[in-house]
Amino acid sequence: MFGTMKRGVNAYHNVNIETGIASASPHKLIVMLYDGALVALLSAKTNIAAGNIAAKGSAISKAISIIDNGLRASLDKNAGGEIAANLDALYDYMSRRLLHANLKNDVTIIDEVHGLLNDLRGAWVEIGDKVQQPPVAAPTAMPKAPTLASA
Repeated sequence: MFGTMKRGVNAYHNVNIETGIASASPHKLIVMLYDGALVALLSAKTNIAAGNIAAKGSAISKAISIIDNGLRASLDKNAGGEIAANLDALYDYMSRRLLHANLKNDVTIIDEVHGLLNDLRGAWVEIGDKVQQPPVAAPTAMPKAPTLASA
């Protein structure tokens, strides 16, 4: 009985994620990638503490995949110029650090990468908020209504 309920909840969760992806703006998609990597890193830390090495490795692999195949792959190095090049180098650094964390079960490295991703996510959210807000029109002076002259 419990297995069926859990499958139903997981199916609902998957549909919810797919619907969110289909309707998300490009900025929202990037935020979702950051969120996925951050959750994977928290899972890795939890699994290190629990001694579950296989699940830890899977969680770190998922974070690396999101960084490399999601965030890094989405960079437009031609249009992004120096910023895209710097992000590419930072994503490469994070992936290499996570490989090291996986080998050494090093929570401090996971925390380091988590902090970097969280900072980037916050900046991306701010950018998205500015892009999604419609520009505010400057107020214009309303012409005065004509007045009736006394006779």
